[in-house]
Amino acid sequence: MPTRTARTAWTGGLQDGSGQVELASSGVGKFDVSFPKRTADAADGTTSPEELIAAAHSSCYAMALSGQIGNAGGTVRSLDVNADVTLGPDPAGGFHISNIKLTVRGRVDGLDAAGFQAAAEGAKVGCPISKALAGVGTIELDAALES
Repeated sequence: MPTRTARTAWTGGLQDGSGQVELASSGVGKFDVSFPKRTADAADGTTSPEELIAAAHSSCYAMALSGQIGNAGGTVRSLDVNADVTLGPDPAGGFHISNIKLTVRGRVDGLDAAGFQAAAEGAKVGCPISKALAGVGTIELDAALES
């Protein structure tokens, strides 16, 4: 199986420094990062580790759910997956990811709402990124089948 690589070049201290994260394996881009913007409400054109985790989780979950739906005999017409990753203070000091919420809306042929919900729960457990994030306090799921 492949190994994927990202690289970050950083200069300066935590509060006054900044960097760029590069998606090296794919070569699709470099993105600015900054700790003050990471902890601010507005990203102002920078990304953060949490946004990158959200991107990884939403895309992995969509793939896992597509597989679960197929295994259950359904056919995906469309899936819209959002991942909200929350950074918060860690009671032990510093910061941690305190919550992840996955929201999925799907248009699926061949499954009813209960079948879709079962597939959604199975994907939450089976997604490799969900497994990697098992140390997160809560990973919520809001799944709904749309007609």
